[in-house]
Amino acid sequence: MATNPSKSNEVEQLVIDTEDDEDYDDGQAEGWEDWNADESEDNGDGDGDSEFKCLFCESNFGSCGSFFEHCASVHYFDFAGIKKSLDLDFYGCVKLVNYIRRMVARNTCWSCGQQCMSIEELQNHLHEPSISKELKQFWDDEKYLQPFREGDSLLYSFDQDEDFEEDESIPFVHQEELMKIREEVGNICINDEIMVDTDASTSFASNGKGMKEQASTSDSSVNVTSLSHKEKVNGICVQHDSSYQKKTDMPLKVSFANVAASEIRKVNESYFGSYSSFGIHREMLSDKVRMDAYGQAILKNPSLLNGATVLDVGCGTGILSLFAAQAGASRVIAVDASAKMASVATQIAKDNGLLWIGNVGNGDEQRKGVVEVVHGMVEDLDKSLQIKPHSIDVLLSEWMGYCLLYESMLSSVLYARDRWLKPGGAILPDTATMFAAGFGRGGTSLPFWENVYGFSMSCVGKELVEDAAEVPIVDVIDSRDIVTDTAALQTFDLATMRLDDLDFTSCIELQPTSDCPTKSIDAKSEPTWCHGIVLWFDTGFTSRFCRETPANLSTSPYTAKTHWAQTILTFKEPIALSLENPNLEKSAPVGTECCPASKIQLRISIARASQHRAIDISIEPSGVGHDGRKWVWPAQIFNLL
Repeated sequence: MATNPSKSNEVEQLVIDTEDDEDYDDGQAEGWEDWNADESEDNGDGDGDSEFKCLFCESNFGSCGSFFEHCASVHYFDFAGIKKSLDLDFYGCVKLVNYIRRMVARNTCWSCGQQCMSIEELQNHLHEPSISKELKQFWDDEKYLQPFREGDSLLYSFDQDEDFEEDESIPFVHQEELMKIREEVGNICINDEIMVDTDASTSFASNGKGMKEQASTSDSSVNVTSLSHKEKVNGICVQHDSSYQKKTDMPLKVSFANVAASEIRKVNESYFGSYSSFGIHREMLSDKVRMDAYGQAILKNPSLLNGATVLDVGCGTGILSLFAAQAGASRVIAVDASAKMASVATQIAKDNGLLWIGNVGNGDEQRKGVVEVVHGMVEDLDKSLQIKPHSIDVLLSEWMGYCLLYESMLSSVLYARDRWLKPGGAILPDTATMFAAGFGRGGTSLPFWENVYGFSMSCVGKELVEDAAEVPIVDVIDSRDIVTDTAALQTFDLATMRLDDLDFTSCIELQPTSDCPTKSIDAKSEPTWCHGIVLWFDTGFTSRFCRETPANLSTSPYTAKTHWAQTILTFKEPIALSLENPNLEKSAPVGTECCPASKIQLRISIARASQHRAIDISIEPSGVGHDGRKWVWPAQIFNLL
């Protein structure tokens, strides 16, 4: 993810790359899942009442009041004053506490960033902080919602004496229902924050309003962090509201992660419910490019599938599972979250004599079928079927969505990979690559509206193009309308990638093609107009696993069309390009007809959006002239919802 170039050096000193901080991002996440707030931490002194450990030293206290009084008088940390001055809400306070604990663990001053040699030196160094808005940005990161110290009593108690903004719309939920939601959603990986009083039997959660947040731009440069300034739940990004309700008679309080879990469940129900329609399955089964690639990879690699145990994630009609059974797999576990399609897949496997039903009668006779169909999300597979960890030979899935990542099931595939795939086991497909190229006027709706039965309706075309500059379009684009070369945007290795790799930023260059099919010979000297970029993807079944017959599934505009089509992102204004160095009008901006650009430089960021299964795409185009001058256009944000 990109960082904001406007940050001061002092800020950069304090902001530490989380990718290198495994003790915080990985180890703490694992501990957080098992944390139960009613199991108070043993402080080692045998005093069960001393549950609040000082932020800066080894002292322990039995109440928040004495805790904060000590911090203010000894360590110059006035919590109430800082909260009021910086207008911190409940979540801001949680972030502040976790941030300070993290800095102190590194013998680093939380307010100025000075690195000390020991904890004693740090305690002697501590001073009154300079309160400013710049100070707040040190911990204004969703990662600090994750407890740095397991079982930190402070995180679910310091609000008892504080007046956070009330919100009467916060719903009440029973603890049993909360646990049910958490189980149904699966592994809530980071911000699964629960604040508990052991005598409580009911709970309430924040209402999760304000889920939409506008990404900020500065100096024509997208702050990509703002695109993903979201909490991660089950590996999915969600934004949240800062409102919080205090109920003195309701001691059990549940954080916004549980409301996010409920929202995710609703999105999942809608998503999987949409696949109950046979129309979409007919479209996918009729996609020859799709079926040929999967058929070749499964049926023409006997050394991979013969005798293998296969897990098919998101089986739909079960066609890939049937291929695997036909290829000689000894066991195929087909999983689908749609109750309708799980039932249909079961019937199809049965009708074709491939359904495994177990032992028949009291004897040892067994059906010859090998396909077992399970209804449910793969994250909940353990509830329906006992599978030994790391016992699957081949993990199979057709998980790709529009623009590869929209509505994709890749997070579920990676979960299944990490839990059940054998070391060195095969994952099909095993690679995915995203591509980008510039498209010309023919890729827009302008030509159609210029002449409608002899009448000009250009005003409609112009309005549609303006709208297209804000909303991505999924459609098939003619390869003849591509006006630049192609650049690889991002490649994923599904055997090794992490879930966080789904959020990325890439910089590419696009140069005009030497031969544009839509240009006449007389117009070769005129500039080529690039109206935007088109994205597509390839997935590979490489020789790493498919040794006999590798395969490739391409959604390129240069190959046969697929049901994925391509994703079209339109510039707010077209950019003029030319291969040759024309007679430049040096006063004209680069990228105009008077001064065409020699190439387009693009910074493209793709991140999981606040809405579950959606993605945000930002593009920052700039034109480079033949004389080296550069023109930068404002960044554009597209939401693929």
